[in-house]
Amino acid sequence: MKLIAQKRGKNEKYDRLRYVRADGSETSSEMPRQGILPHDLVHYVVESGLPLQHGFLSLVASGADAGFVMEAIHDKTNLQVEIEAVQTEAIVEALQSQLWSGVFDIDAFLDGVRGACETRQKPVYAFAEIDPEALYHRAIELNRQWLLLENFQSLELDFP
Repeated sequence: MKLIAQKRGKNEKYDRLRYVRADGSETSSEMPRQGILPHDLVHYVVESGLPLQHGFLSLVASGADAGFVMEAIHDKTNLQVEIEAVQTEAIVEALQSQLWSGVFDIDAFLDGVRGACETRQKPVYAFAEIDPEALYHRAIELNRQWLLLENFQSLELDFP
């Protein structure tokens, strides 16, 4: 699946992300501007860096509407959400908080992941495959690329 992230005009509150699947079908979502890498692009960092099959982007790639998946995954009262979807969202949220702070703190990151998973009554991701700090550095690099874009320019990413 291709992700096409477009910066909109200078005074816009939202940028846009298009999800173009291998079969040519697509969906899209708004990305609120927040001063750091947009949340959905943090999903790209996490889901392309970890061996997860049921995260947000994987569900969209398999044909689900981005808006529907977004609602289901972010609804903390929905205990039916797949374990990996919750784990992914927890990692994304914790990584985003690290981006806000500007420094990677492994203990704060793991506490964030643990708390988000426990709230949804799901097991915490084990991180056996990758050092969480590597995700942070990938997010910093993608943020650098994102910040270099001018208004109305796009960044295209391949999601495996």
